[in-house]
Amino acid sequence: MDMDLSDDELAFREEVRAFLAEHLPERLREGARNTPSVFVEPEIGDEWHRILNARGWAAYHWPVEHGGTGWSPVKRYIFEKELALADAPALSVLGLKLVGPVICHYGTPEQQARFLPGIRDASEKWCQGYSEPGAGSDLASLKTRAVREGDRYILHGTKIWTTHAHYADWMFCLARTDPEAKPQAGISFLLVPMKQPGISIRPIVTHAGDHEVNQVFLDGAVTDATNLVGREGQGWEIAKFLLENERGGSCAAPRLLADIAGLRRLAEAEPSGVNGALGHQPDWADRLARLELEALALETTELRILAELARGRRPGPQTSLTKLLAANLRQRIDEAAIDLFGPLGLQLPAERPLYGNAAPEPVGSRAAQLAMPTYLNGRAWTIFGGTNEVQKGIIAKQVLGL
Repeated sequence: MDMDLSDDELAFREEVRAFLAEHLPERLREGARNTPSVFVEPEIGDEWHRILNARGWAAYHWPVEHGGTGWSPVKRYIFEKELALADAPALSVLGLKLVGPVICHYGTPEQQARFLPGIRDASEKWCQGYSEPGAGSDLASLKTRAVREGDRYILHGTKIWTTHAHYADWMFCLARTDPEAKPQAGISFLLVPMKQPGISIRPIVTHAGDHEVNQVFLDGAVTDATNLVGREGQGWEIAKFLLENERGGSCAAPRLLADIAGLRRLAEAEPSGVNGALGHQPDWADRLARLELEALALETTELRILAELARGRRPGPQTSLTKLLAANLRQRIDEAAIDLFGPLGLQLPAERPLYGNAAPEPVGSRAAQLAMPTYLNGRAWTIFGGTNEVQKGIIAKQVLGL
């Protein structure tokens, strides 16, 4: 976005750039560049998380009293943009951007003291127990039960598409505590330890070849009653708060713009098959320009949402708009990469990770090798965090008043 930055903001940008130049190792940059999925491997993600935490920047969007930075929306935007431009590994959203803000807002002082430090320093990992085999985008119809027995809850049910459950120490889980109440009113938000006999995990390997998601079975899983966040029956309200943060708690546009710029550079070296480089062909230039303009428009909307957050307001239903736009842009950028490399972009290596000494040899180039797994992994963008259809329904009802 072209905007005038204040002297303080320009100085902050230089501080971030200097920090990245000194503290972001090339092997982590290389790992992030060659990761086709939304979630990076913990071996590089956790290391980068700890480097940022040592600087006090891991939980940069949290309230200051809980270890946040107190940055303005513009500074948060600058930080995220510089990370994207530097090819920094993505931080796992599950703890930092999803359950962390929930605990900051709804948690008791005891819950905040117990859980927030482990999220900030990456010593405890989290997964999200929302979707079920019969309740994906329609969370109100979830079946997982949590029954209070004395000072603990006993859980029975199944969660699916549970990202990084195989790494997680804790799950933040929606469960039905009152089966007699109307669907939304009977749901509660519980923190559940993963390392216990009542929990089993079945891996789900995607068409892209990635093991990110799992099915989790809760067969008499136990959690203390002190791990109930908010009140019984308040889970639906907390779930909406969390999803607003997931959809609009940070900026997707800087990463999208960086990827478009990367495609433009790659196209300068790819032959068009007609005359010269593909990047010189009018149709290709027009395609990238349209993507870039849409990403810049998205960036403006995201900055407006960050400004609302800085004023203490909830991000609200406009986050559904940014989620919808970002998801569709992500997939169109991935499609452009497939078209850029032609037949070389169709290779689909089964090995992971695609960086380091053990990475498979690419056909043509590493960028070409990444095109197909990135495209296939990116099909999930229009599903996770609420499907495109759900976002359109929210926009129609809550924004347009239809």
